[in-house]
Amino acid sequence: MAHPKRKISKTRRDKRRTHYKASTPQIGTCSATGEAHLYHRAHWHEGKLYYRGKVLIDQTEAAEA
Repeated sequence: MAHPKRKISKTRRDKRRTHYKASTPQIGTCSATGEAHLYHRAHWHEGKLYYRGKVLIDQTEAAEA
């Protein structure tokens, strides 16, 4: 079994654990649609999947055909 060679101080342990607490999610607006969405996430708007202001999937063409 793996054991630490040195004791991790309380300060180091607590510094590592600070990243786990979640603040309110960051919300941005799409430059193409103006729709509010979470950062670093693709979002649907009127049958199209947008990411970073570009269309990734367009399901409106599939629905028309």
